[in-house]
Amino acid sequence: MGPLARTGIVGAALTLALLAGGCGSIPKEPPATLRVGYDTLDGTLRVWPSRGSLSGDPQATAAVARAVDEWRSPVEDRVHFPTSGILWLGEVDGVRLALVAADVPGEAASWLLQLTGDGPGFTVDRAVEYTDPGYLVYSDVLPVQLPTGRRYLVSARVERLLGPDRRPLTITGGLTGPVALPACAASTVTARLRPSESLPTGKSAERTIDLGTGIEAPRYPLVGDDTGSGARVLDGLDTCGLAAETGPFGSIPHQVHGEAQPDSVPVSWPIDQLSTKPLADDVELDGSGEPRKLEQLNWRTDEGMMSAVLFRPAAGPPVVSAADRLEPLQTYVLPLARPVAVLVWQPGRDASLAVPPDTTRLVDRPGLMVVAKPATRQTFSLITPGKTTDRSVGGEDD
Repeated sequence: MGPLARTGIVGAALTLALLAGGCGSIPKEPPATLRVGYDTLDGTLRVWPSRGSLSGDPQATAAVARAVDEWRSPVEDRVHFPTSGILWLGEVDGVRLALVAADVPGEAASWLLQLTGDGPGFTVDRAVEYTDPGYLVYSDVLPVQLPTGRRYLVSARVERLLGPDRRPLTITGGLTGPVALPACAASTVTARLRPSESLPTGKSAERTIDLGTGIEAPRYPLVGDDTGSGARVLDGLDTCGLAAETGPFGSIPHQVHGEAQPDSVPVSWPIDQLSTKPLADDVELDGSGEPRKLEQLNWRTDEGMMSAVLFRPAAGPPVVSAADRLEPLQTYVLPLARPVAVLVWQPGRDASLAVPPDTTRLVDRPGLMVVAKPATRQTFSLITPGKTTDRSVGGEDD
């Protein structure tokens, strides 16, 4: 036996002896700890104090921390505990409930995790990603979805919260009672914020649109609406359809290393600034022979402004295209019975649109052209001084 082999045997024996004697035990990772409440301050006001009947229960908080430590985002990132916190922990409708503001640095994202008691432990059963670039805990109204309906968790800045019927909601320990909401239609909730260092006179109307209980996780269902224009825009629209993969809010997927992540929040998901812009009041696109309105729908996302086109036919629900990013030449496909392509640009004396030969033009006006959707991929070119912008539309991809 060589000297190296003898050394290995002696080393192994020494290791076993140390372990047996307790001197060389391998250190275990300390149990995960998660703060209760969050230390966001507005002057001297703690915006998210610890709340809920179990917030002071060390066994319950430890069980929540273990469940959060095991959770992973759709792209397998984990929660960063030092910048996360349990916002609420207690019992609702006879079931233990925990709400956690989770910071996920790998995605530079904030998540609202909803956990339900499962025997002695907890299970993450709902997770929605807060799509505003600001951190989750800087909002004042957070959505909670339970079998009994939607509820809202409010910050300590909220003095009163009005439901969709403009009546005050009962708030107990920061959590409202159940709120009756439609599954696939927009509803407005309005908070009145008390005076604080950041808001010396308070705020009488912090408006938020709830897109409905049918919006599936991880899409965050609340959209800012300070001006009230968003509620007018979404009135009568199917928000579940808007959120679908073919709808404007869901049509541009989040990508990681060039691959689409369908389980993540789409980059076209709205944050606020929903508005419409009229494109034409008298276009006939659905074969009814009746002129109808064509509008451009705009909204802000984490990646900038997005837009779509909206057509209100003579009969049936409104028809909306998929989203398009902000470009000099916007292209959309309206999924009518006979699909059409809509091209929009900023009109000007020196701007012209070059179209493929044999294009069937349904509408041709400065800044707007509507054509029958091409059967094969076709390129349209916006020519302006010093720049040409090419966009392709048609074929099976649209």
